Amino acid sequence: MMVMNKKNKIVVLVGSLKFWNKIQEMHEKLELQGYAVIGITPHVMERKYTKEEEDLLDELQMSKIKLADAIFVVNVNQYIGFSTSREIEFAKSLNKEIMYLEDVNGKRIN
Repeated sequence: MMVMNKKNKIVVLVGSLKFWNKIQEMHEKLELQGYAVIGITPHVMERKYTKEEEDLLDELQMSKIKLADAIFVVNVNQYIGFSTSREIEFAKSLNKEIMYLEDVNGKRIN
């Protein structure tokens, strides 16, 4: 049996797409620290998603959280939107570890 440490811990990124560059930066930094990172769908198509597509992406994000050991919240300037709040609560309900870019006082922790 493998011992769980950051070198084999699976982490899902969560956060607002308005911070896409920071999300990508944290993806790279966390992997270079030894975490196996599951990223966020980039939303690069130049069209609005249908309701069905949005629901599918939400469902997939929750599936990613189920598979992971932890989530990493990219909360730039402590911003946490509705979807991210929902993902945090879901992770809490599954007793997942929750890591944040910034603590409640705005201090960067990674």
